[in-house]
Amino acid sequence: MSWFRRRKGTPGRQAERPAAQADLDHLEQFVRSRRGVEAFIEPKTTVTETTVMLIAHDGEWTRRRIDGPEGARRFAHRLAIPVYDVRLVGYPQRMRDYNERRKRAAN
Repeated sequence: MSWFRRRKGTPGRQAERPAAQADLDHLEQFVRSRRGVEAFIEPKTTVTETTVMLIAHDGEWTRRRIDGPEGARRFAHRLAIPVYDVRLVGYPQRMRDYNERRKRAAN
């Protein structure tokens, strides 16, 4: 039985899976088609890779996988938008307000 064998591979932290070009294109289109967009880096978990959430001035948002925290910072720098670590600053109230407006409109 091989239940207790160690998994082969590099010890320690595994590398982030690179973001798909379609994801990067979507994020860039979101930034270019809305105003006041800010980027929020969401950490890698056991279930998901590192993601970046873009939030516009009115609270509209989108989320896609990105090439780790440094990849998110490079993306935000290239498009000249502010970037924050969501673990440090949390999500802005305007995003929660936007979600609430959408929920009420659906009912």
